[in-house]
Amino acid sequence: MPRPPRRRGRTTLLIAVAAVLGVVAGTCTGFVVQANRAPDKLPSLSQATLTQAKGPAPEPLSAAQDHRVKTDGDLRKLLLKRPSGARDAGYEVGVDGWMDLAEYAETFDKPAGAFSDLVASEFRRAAVANWREGSSLFVEIRLVQFRQEDELVTASDSDDAYYWAEKESHTDSWPIPGTGDGMAYVHNSPDREAGYTDVYNAEAHAWRGDVEMDIWVSSAKPVPKKKIMDLAERQMERL
Repeated sequence: MPRPPRRRGRTTLLIAVAAVLGVVAGTCTGFVVQANRAPDKLPSLSQATLTQAKGPAPEPLSAAQDHRVKTDGDLRKLLLKRPSGARDAGYEVGVDGWMDLAEYAETFDKPAGAFSDLVASEFRRAAVANWREGSSLFVEIRLVQFRQEDELVTASDSDDAYYWAEKESHTDSWPIPGTGDGMAYVHNSPDREAGYTDVYNAEAHAWRGDVEMDIWVSSAKPVPKKKIMDLAERQMERL
């Protein structure tokens, strides 16, 4: 299910316009006062020469001080690496590790609504990785980035993943350390479909800055808490 649409308020715009008009009005008033003064009352237009600052420019912030140093680069490099012995998942996700807006919207139950909401949320890009471990365990990780130029997007604005994960019956959940609102879930009842093997699922969702992390693990056997928590914690450490 797509994110609920968010409405942008006009308050910030009105305050900004009022501030600009206030500056213009103040400037015009100053000119009127100056124009009405006698010539000998006007201040001198000459000003003392300002000394230019010397010395080197400040060093740019490091990746440890500003996460945008990392996330503004190749987002795919921040994805967890495929573990030794893992194989291709056997199904395609994205192109060369990227999912565009249309493809990402197709992963929602209602793609058309998701597309509109993602545009409103200032979707920037999504990096994805997936692999297969052993005979029946599949992992998929997505890092979804938003521009956040007009408004801040946070976990509280996009809690559909949490809502649907918690709605599943027989589900255990745990907070992901160091993430604030991040949560990991293990669904103890498998998805059943006639003619197919039962599938057990686990998932994790968290935010850091302008990047949303989503992890899914599927297996023919129940997914241990240790597995989903380990993936979530190690992935968040890279952001």
